[in-house]
Amino acid sequence: MLEELPQERIETTTPWHDGKVSFVGVPLEKLMKHIGANGSEAAVTALNDYRSVIPLTDFETNHPILAYKYNGKYMSIRDKGPLFIIYPFDDHPDLKTELIYSRSVWQVRSIEIE
Repeated sequence: MLEELPQERIETTTPWHDGKVSFVGVPLEKLMKHIGANGSEAAVTALNDYRSVIPLTDFETNHPILAYKYNGKYMSIRDKGPLFIIYPFDDHPDLKTELIYSRSVWQVRSIEIE
């Protein structure tokens, strides 16, 4: 279903990969509009129960994607998949902060709108 929505590619460096890498996924701003999200925050939970709460305004201002491909291949759990919230770090160096890194949840299991 995600692949039927508008796609975006982000090429960037991250603290978790060597060199520049490429991700493909759905812009979270567009996904929230598609599902009619009503709320102010997205509580994102990973497979290991890590949880991060992201203001929905962050999706509009910082343009992260819910990535499902890494360097052209679907992400496995071993590769931080199957879903990974990725920000365009190289396009906006001000995003390279611990706060934004904490919002870059990998192995996403669920997103609850609060």
